[in-house]
Amino acid sequence: MKAETLERVLVDIEGRCPVVLATNLESGEQRLLHRGDGETDREHADIEHALRVDVCVTTDEEAGAQVFYQPFNPPLRMILVGAVHIAQPLSAMATLAGYEVTIVDPRESFAAADRFPGVALNVGWPDAALESLGLDQRCAIVTLTHDPKLDDPALHVALRSDAFFIGCLGSRKTHASRLRRLGKAGFSEADLERVKGPVGLPIGSRSPAEIAVSVLAQVTQTLRKP
Repeated sequence: MKAETLERVLVDIEGRCPVVLATNLESGEQRLLHRGDGETDREHADIEHALRVDVCVTTDEEAGAQVFYQPFNPPLRMILVGAVHIAQPLSAMATLAGYEVTIVDPRESFAAADRFPGVALNVGWPDAALESLGLDQRCAIVTLTHDPKLDDPALHVALRSDAFFIGCLGSRKTHASRLRRLGKAGFSEADLERVKGPVGLPIGSRSPAEIAVSVLAQVTQTLRKP
């Protein structure tokens, strides 16, 4: 990669703008392409796939000169709404998995640095906090409070964003009530289908750590799904 190209990639990553380096394997020509770019529908799809699942893509020989698409994505982020006990193991596990974690909770006695060492804390009201974070396609949002006064404002912002994952802790009954409230607030059926609840893969988890495992597993499954 040329120094000039590397500089442009670093600028895009710093600006949280996913970019793909397309290299013609015959000529060596390189292009930097963003989501929505592409000379053909196939190239557009290859770019989207490379960015979506963080994987390099090489075109088939039958399609002509082979092109190698290498994605450069900004870091993954996970926003946890609610500095509750499950947030402690989940924030630690998500950090190990490569996420930049932010915990949002206006209750300062909950969102305390001694409870979440090394984790970014935001004590703003959830809707204002999430707006300030600039949600994008590299974000996962998980609400944990069970309190509509906190969870619902966050979900309103999350559902208007491109976040790749939105999940909510709570029972099936709680989730049904949540969906009804969101529907009354004007969100469509397609919007409601984005909200995974009760969040987490059904692995029989009980303890906070086990629940955190199930949540992170579902986030990973969604992220890596072809």
